[in-house]
Amino acid sequence: MTDPRYKKLARLLVEYSTELRKGDRMLLDMIDVPDEFTIELIRATRAAGATPLVEVRHTRVSRELLREMNDRHAVLVRDLELSRMKKVQAYIAIRGSENASENSDVPGHRMALYSRITRPVLDWRINKTRWCVLRWPTPSMAQAAGMSTEAFEDLYFDVCTMDYARMARAMVPLERRMKRADAVRLKAPGTDLRFSIKGIGAKMCKGDRNIPDGEVFSCPVKNSVTGVIQFNTPTIYSGTKFENVRLEFKDGKIINATANNPKRLNEILNTDAGARYVGEFSLGFNPYILSPMCDILFDEKIAGSLHFTPGQAYEECDNGNRSAVHWDMVLIQRKEWGGGEVWFDDELIRKDGTFIPKDLKPLNPSNLK
Repeated sequence: MTDPRYKKLARLLVEYSTELRKGDRMLLDMIDVPDEFTIELIRATRAAGATPLVEVRHTRVSRELLREMNDRHAVLVRDLELSRMKKVQAYIAIRGSENASENSDVPGHRMALYSRITRPVLDWRINKTRWCVLRWPTPSMAQAAGMSTEAFEDLYFDVCTMDYARMARAMVPLERRMKRADAVRLKAPGTDLRFSIKGIGAKMCKGDRNIPDGEVFSCPVKNSVTGVIQFNTPTIYSGTKFENVRLEFKDGKIINATANNPKRLNEILNTDAGARYVGEFSLGFNPYILSPMCDILFDEKIAGSLHFTPGQAYEECDNGNRSAVHWDMVLIQRKEWGGGEVWFDDELIRKDGTFIPKDLKPLNPSNLK
């Protein structure tokens, strides 16, 4: 029997997240996902009067393709996938994997080549379709979260089907403040960073692009970032796990980068000229997500966190930076993680993970659950 939570999540993704309309074409990109859930998405798509297209992928097969990837192959993939993406109005990707490190032995230059050449597909999807991306719960994710498989599945469906419309209403004042802010200062152990977001804008993420969700993002003025940031959350990028990432900035550029694997870290940051500049700054506040699990779609929404992102900027909040890289790195500022402060124009916005101004207090975890 199909888990009844599958139908609830499928309907949320189709009706709320992507606002599917009669006559639309929907691309369902299913990576290591149970057929039962793919079927629920097909049914929900048809119920909305739309046409489903389905791509079924497997991470072990994708790894083999990437291991010997060359320019000719990547260009062919780009051309085919871009042509298909241009024919749809909506896109949902569900990404499961029994092994989060499946691509760890794919040569770095192959990954960089593939990311660079196929970037137009991602850009079109982000900017021209109504899209939503989420993970599928697996035992490896449960293990990374330090939870049993059953407990993690319960958490997953709680956080993925929460009342995002209510959260959206609470986000409005933060989005408004970020839109009018100029100077930002971030403070935490090992972190003292200053930059401007003047004129960049802000965007609240309320379950319509990522699930789980719960962030408001902006972007630094490209050359304004100065200082140092020390991240206290592990991160996986291109199949490699990084810890204790420390970035030092001057005139917006990363001039020094260290971590447990500095060689691989700097290989990624040398992918192209834009990889050493920042394309996103965001505050996270999902009340159900409290600890990192090395899955960025969850970790970037951790209550009391922020993320700072080397690489590509989004068109909604654009500083002009372009890169094949978009790497969200997370700093948790709750007291048990060392604490920290976020300042906008000399006003303390958040201290030790708790929003201070009266209009932002509805975003604190006790008020969102």
